[in-house]
Amino acid sequence: MNVRRSAAALAAVVALGTAAAPAALADDAEPSPSAALPSGLYGKGDPTFDGVFRQSYALLAQDATGVKPAAKAVDWLTGQQCASGGFAAYRADAEEPCAAKTPVDSNSTAAAVQALAALGGQKKTVDKAVSWLKSVQNQDGGWGYNPGRPSDANSTGIVIGALAAAGAKPQAVKSQQGKSPYDALPKLALDCATDGGAFGLADAKSGKLTANADATAAGVLGGLGKGLVVTAPKEGAKAPKCAPADSAEQAAANGTGYLLKALGKSGHLTSSLPGSEDKPDVGNTADAVVALAAAGQTEQAEKSAKWLAENSAAWARQSGPAAYAQLIFAAHATGMDPRDFGGADLVKQLNATGPAPQAVEDVKKDEDDKDAKDDDGGVSVWWIVGVGLVAGAGIGFLLSGRNKKNQGA
Repeated sequence: MNVRRSAAALAAVVALGTAAAPAALADDAEPSPSAALPSGLYGKGDPTFDGVFRQSYALLAQDATGVKPAAKAVDWLTGQQCASGGFAAYRADAEEPCAAKTPVDSNSTAAAVQALAALGGQKKTVDKAVSWLKSVQNQDGGWGYNPGRPSDANSTGIVIGALAAAGAKPQAVKSQQGKSPYDALPKLALDCATDGGAFGLADAKSGKLTANADATAAGVLGGLGKGLVVTAPKEGAKAPKCAPADSAEQAAANGTGYLLKALGKSGHLTSSLPGSEDKPDVGNTADAVVALAAAGQTEQAEKSAKWLAENSAAWARQSGPAAYAQLIFAAHATGMDPRDFGGADLVKQLNATGPAPQAVEDVKKDEDDKDAKDDDGGVSVWWIVGVGLVAGAGIGFLLSGRNKKNQGA
């Protein structure tokens, strides 16, 4: 099945829900944006549902590897901000003011904050975005994907990372009822005995939380107060014991144990679609590597990062700039060289998906890699199906390659 889909197909998935997902994805048509893509945008695929997210990931990954992004790439991202401070997934005409119905969301906004805070020189934009995030905080202390949606671990985790990146103390960001995101996270964690201490993702129909590896990775990072770019501690930590999640710290420890078990045998996570065989889930594995490294589980994080280095090339080419960024984050977190990741120069590949950077660290490049410009920069089939599966329940990270129904093993 072709992994690239039109915006219309994605809209059909969201509108029709879980049962309609396979049928909605049957069309193999290429995405065909109605207008030429902005020259400052990374990726060549339809940006309707992931433009700000993939741009933010690309810029953050460049900064983490010593690359100074093109000015127009940064300008494109800052130009996407609404007057309220929030970011939508993509605004084709940024000159047109945002309306009341413009779908601003916590995930796009938090990703933009992490990128712009890292780059520096964007304090006004960052502060405005943080103010918006604070204004849409749920009473339980967490965040949903859109304002008004129930809190979920994915959204709450990435917002915590944004707050930390911007210099705010997440524990001090409280709702009108006095709840911080660290009050929300334990409520999104599942029981040790039945679900291994994972963080849950709400089922689209029942709203019941089910164990989810991607939500768990986000919850672990959030519980640790970390963003997407982490450096593992020099000394590894002992495997945590699962206990009642009476604090965000314990919930993060429980989630860490869940990820250790899920990755332990094969080194990677798996995902599946209804009626299909399980297959390796590269994107969620990369997220889990970052979370485990942040938690001090260096041995398993390194093992899984090595699996990624050997098995991620095709997935990254299909999925585009955000995928290259995910792999760079995983390499960075485990001390691996993103410029020689299983023989691939991830930095060069990422840079090739958008405008040429202003400056790149003087390091040896992989001149033999001829596939750097073959990505489509679009939304993968796994992400699209994930949207359909959790429509109406909050979709968490908007990112190519993420399967929202991943059960982690």
